[in-house]
Amino acid sequence: MSQAESQSEIGLEESPTPLPIIEEFEQSGPLVGILIGSESDRETLQPAIDELNERGISHELLVLSAHRDPRGVAEYASNAALRGVRVIIAAAGMSAALPGAVAAYSDLPVIGVPLTSSKSAAGGLDAILAIVQMPPGVPVACVSLNGSRNAAILASKILGQGGGYPDAPRRPQREL
Repeated sequence: MSQAESQSEIGLEESPTPLPIIEEFEQSGPLVGILIGSESDRETLQPAIDELNERGISHELLVLSAHRDPRGVAEYASNAALRGVRVIIAAAGMSAALPGAVAAYSDLPVIGVPLTSSKSAAGGLDAILAIVQMPPGVPVACVSLNGSRNAAILASKILGQGGGYPDAPRRPQREL
């Protein structure tokens, strides 16, 4: 008697394999995820969006706050690779917790963009230090203050290296 026959005999159904669930996530999603903590940060990230568009790199932009929606940040970061994302750009001002929170929940490369605001200390130094001073084991790359275009260029360079992902694009870099 097979295992399936013995299970049905005692009223147990064969449990579904995880394969259909995994296949659901293996769709070709965006290569770069861009996260901002507030809708007011969208304008500062527009140069990154423009750069990725110019290079033909697929991307998505989401508003997720490490402080107001930590579960949403954790869920996004944990599942991004399953959806095809290969690099995450996370922008934040003041305490700049978003890049570090994303890096804590993802094995993908995370690029932090420190942002200035009217409430920033020392013109944005607080955000720079919060992104640069990550604890061991939670690396986050940091670009210049409000440097979203540089973040997009760095993301494209990471993608160009393949990053261990066979489907990563290998596009020639354009001259700057």
